[in-house]
Amino acid sequence: MRPDILNPLFAEARSLPGIGPRLAPLFDRLLGENGKPARVLDVLFHIPASVIDRSRKPTIAEAEPGAIVTLEVTVDAHRPSPPQGRTPYRVLVSDPSGDLALVFFKGVQARLEKLLPVGETRWISGSIELWEGRRQMVHPDRIVDREGLARLPAFEPVYGLTEGLYPSVMARAAQASVDRLPALPEWLDRSTPAGRGWPDFADAIAALHRPASAQALDPTTPARIRLAYDEVLASQLALLLVRQSMKKAAGRATVGDGRFSRAILAALPYSLTNAQDTAVSEIRTDLATPERMLRLLQGDVGSGKTVVALLAMATVAEAGRQAALMAPTEILARQHHDRLKPLAEAAGLRVALLTGREKGQAREKVLAALAGGDVDIVFGTHALFQEHVAFADLALAVVDEQHRFGVHQRLALSQKGEAVDVLVMTATPIPRTLVLSYFGDMDVSTLREKPAGRQPVDTRAVSLDRIDEVVSAVGRAIAGGARVYWVCPLVDESEALDVAAAAERHATLVQVFGDRVGLVHGKMPGRDKDAAMGAFARGETDILVATTVIEVGVDVPQATVMVIEHAERFGLAQLHQLRGRVGRGSGKSTCLLLFKAGLGEVARARIDTMRRTEDGFEIAEEDLRLRGEGDVLGTRQSGMPGFRLAVAEQQGALLALARDDAKLMLTRDPDLASERGQALRVLLYLFERDEAIRLLQAG
Repeated sequence: MRPDILNPLFAEARSLPGIGPRLAPLFDRLLGENGKPARVLDVLFHIPASVIDRSRKPTIAEAEPGAIVTLEVTVDAHRPSPPQGRTPYRVLVSDPSGDLALVFFKGVQARLEKLLPVGETRWISGSIELWEGRRQMVHPDRIVDREGLARLPAFEPVYGLTEGLYPSVMARAAQASVDRLPALPEWLDRSTPAGRGWPDFADAIAALHRPASAQALDPTTPARIRLAYDEVLASQLALLLVRQSMKKAAGRATVGDGRFSRAILAALPYSLTNAQDTAVSEIRTDLATPERMLRLLQGDVGSGKTVVALLAMATVAEAGRQAALMAPTEILARQHHDRLKPLAEAAGLRVALLTGREKGQAREKVLAALAGGDVDIVFGTHALFQEHVAFADLALAVVDEQHRFGVHQRLALSQKGEAVDVLVMTATPIPRTLVLSYFGDMDVSTLREKPAGRQPVDTRAVSLDRIDEVVSAVGRAIAGGARVYWVCPLVDESEALDVAAAAERHATLVQVFGDRVGLVHGKMPGRDKDAAMGAFARGETDILVATTVIEVGVDVPQATVMVIEHAERFGLAQLHQLRGRVGRGSGKSTCLLLFKAGLGEVARARIDTMRRTEDGFEIAEEDLRLRGEGDVLGTRQSGMPGFRLAVAEQQGALLALARDDAKLMLTRDPDLASERGQALRVLLYLFERDEAIRLLQAG
């Protein structure tokens, strides 16, 4: 149960003063998740993006054009717009050093005369500009009297907003959320370096919403470091509790005799790389111990993770037990099944497929075979951890593209048997700073080598102005026997984004190449997706127009050309994943990055990186550097994965400190029963890592 002390923060945001029925949906749109209403906590953790410095109070003559200033002025005269005229409304103001025109487009006379009465003193804040040699301020940010000046912050926080939500409304809500913050127990050990010299949690969060300087939001301030540390500590503590819970449940040693593994290796057309050999050895060592395995297998595109996973699953089958491989999409689950089934069956393994699409008798047959022990390896989607799915003796759960599943889903599959070992795989190389934060509860095996035969991909950047040349080049490529992916960012035309839609691009290419062009996107029914992919894999179509549904795992060795339209709209990790769909066979492969003219600095740096290197780990580090707080795993657009206050690049050093702190705490107090332990429970609930508390309570 969440501690009562936190209840005010988990109330809906509409309970804050000033958020009525009209504004509440706007807060829900901005801060709510998965259709749930925004809460006070979401407002509290909605950190300002920047600070406006209104502390400078020069005279009119001293005010620097372009800088934000707050001026004390006397209102001299109003110059309303003439009827049907285009001239803006002007209010003339002055101080002893000079005069200034305040400019209002479509200004309402009655309102402006009330706001700026002639002869009265007012304080105006905004930036001055020169117009035909005279000073003016267009639409001042603030116009206040003496009473209002007392309330005007010298340093004003600026928040991310949604359409219809005004800055002043957001600022008031943020202040109200700070006022709602209860007196929380101190969860830091003040005797440690982490605990010294930092403000307490309440003062730290208030310092961001009520900045005392223009630098208040800098990641190096004590307040930012304190909050980042708190969040990272909650994450590390939760990860270690998950690990502790898995280790507490005694594992079962699984030792294979090697017969299936030897047959698989003999059937492979190549030898394993050193990295693959090492990973297989690490996994077998884990399986053979009585402790439960929780291992991350990370490798670049085409580094051979699936073969490592197959050998791990073969090892448990040799011991008479079962394995399951869970993929995030039906396409990927079917592809794993179709690719690995010939190898597995040639070695004598019995395999099955279970996704949401299997229905009726076919489904019942698979379920009966699983429960009866007549299947050694099952491939599937999240359908595998549904209640009615039972295994005879599940020993190993392999989870592909781990970041698309939550911890609870990972655990749900691992609870389908007695002391199930878990291997999770990701084809998204993860920067060193994030491995600890996101996968800190796991041992890690890394595949950095490419298997023999993987071809380098010739990557080129081409302006969209040359699209006709690209279409001609694609025509020449398919005439020479090549197959081509053509990736577009959106399914439907969007007026807001000048992006060619996949459906529209498909239609234009059909006019040139006829029925040799296929289409696949996320809104298609599963059967239609599989049919389009199958036709492309069999060579019935030469060009496959697609959205990023093909980003992960789709494998057609004959495809040697990848065209990515509007490449500037994709993140680096995504571009790298897409490029990894080609270069999988023996033919020379090409990737064309089509970009719109006028690239921004970050987009240009991304494209330059793609042209320079194919090393996914180098690309991941560069992606993190370019995006700053960007989520390199692609599950969120900003913030570290699952983080709202921590800033990955600047505060990665805190991870090791927090991990050591969490480890020491759990060594001394594994049940978090001490005074500090109870305070840390509050921390876990505050940052919504309460999954770990439930594990603690379940023992």
